[in-house]
Amino acid sequence: MSFSQVILVAVVFAPGAVFALLSLSWLLGWVPGERAISVITGGTFSLCALGLAALLWRLGSSGSTAVVVTFGNWFAVQDYRFPLVLMADRLSLPFLAMTVVLSGLIGQFSSTYLHREPGFFRFFVLLHLFAFGSLLAFAAGSFDLLAGGWEIVGITSVLLIGFFQLRPAPVENGLRVFAVYRATDIGLLVSVFAMHHWTGTAMFTTGPPLLTGKQALIVCLLLLLAASGKAAQVPFSGWLPRAMEGPTPSSAIFYGAISIHAGAYLLLRIQPLLAQSVLASAVVILIGAATAIHGTIVGRVTSDAKTSLAYASLTQVGVMFVEIGIGWTSVAVVHILGHAMVRTMQFLRAPSMLHDDHQIHSAIGGVPERAETQFEDLLPETLRLWLYRWAFDRGHLDTILDRWLVQPLVYVSRLLARLDDVGSPVHATRSAPATVSVVDVARQGGD
Repeated sequence: MSFSQVILVAVVFAPGAVFALLSLSWLLGWVPGERAISVITGGTFSLCALGLAALLWRLGSSGSTAVVVTFGNWFAVQDYRFPLVLMADRLSLPFLAMTVVLSGLIGQFSSTYLHREPGFFRFFVLLHLFAFGSLLAFAAGSFDLLAGGWEIVGITSVLLIGFFQLRPAPVENGLRVFAVYRATDIGLLVSVFAMHHWTGTAMFTTGPPLLTGKQALIVCLLLLLAASGKAAQVPFSGWLPRAMEGPTPSSAIFYGAISIHAGAYLLLRIQPLLAQSVLASAVVILIGAATAIHGTIVGRVTSDAKTSLAYASLTQVGVMFVEIGIGWTSVAVVHILGHAMVRTMQFLRAPSMLHDDHQIHSAIGGVPERAETQFEDLLPETLRLWLYRWAFDRGHLDTILDRWLVQPLVYVSRLLARLDDVGSPVHATRSAPATVSVVDVARQGGD
């Protein structure tokens, strides 16, 4: 294994190793102090940043385009292989650097922001797990391994949304986000299965799998479903404002910087497949444009800073989807990096910004007047009132998600739980001999 390969492996697995050590210490009954956790976090991400800088320098000096590390197969069943391959190329390196730098920044900010918070240790454990999942997804050399990192990012997102466990709202909203993730991640899993079925592999170290036009369309639409769910694109945008229940640092790194851009990265990775299908590219552009318009309108009537920033992030990611659909990959990458930096700073500074705004209002004795004409002033009053009501209800997307996504998933989960209970030995001993139909079980699950 070359020096560049060793660096790549160390950068990806360092946060995961820290997560494992912290978790093991907790299981053994010893929890490090806040200062120790802050030092460990700062040292871990500083070393990762130095490693990425060295890796970038070696790639530039050698003229290589990528560093690939192959560990073999995790498991193999007949013709199916789950390869463990890491790759750092021109697309993944900027995302790896963004993850390391912003995770380290959030870690240092949180050491003060969450000082003496009962969940201090739990937050940093999840922060390292999230960083490991993100690095694994961005450095994966196959869609199989990318799906693994993708799922780690999703579960840490849900756990941090429900960080404040003593209040019911964070837990309920975390479960809502979990339901959306579960429904949309089906697209990623099915697309990986389809690639293996049609081409025998899901690796992209030498380019995306070779698919026909119809096959490329199906795979792109499936991956677009997963990307839209992770990036909160229409019609899955309703969960994003609810995710603001988590701590401000986690909101910054998840929905301002890294997690919300994972969907855009997935589309960038399959850009050659999108180029084969005009219809798939058009759908990407349509979803991105609809999300940008939706986020702009709804964001103007939000009543709190974090929700307003969430809709601003949603709007910008929608524009990124449009850029990717058009084929402007370089523009999209620069847009993602710039937006991640700016939005992270805005989330972290939101409490101070509100304090400064209140001071300005007190100094001038009221609210400042608008300096310029707004777009809505050009619309008829009837249309403005209708748009306000529509935006105030957030485009009715919460209702749509509840009726057509969350409730069916809850129903199916209860049905499966009842079916599992019916087949268990405990249930068999407690119940009289009788035939139980699926309809009866479904009716019980809906009660």
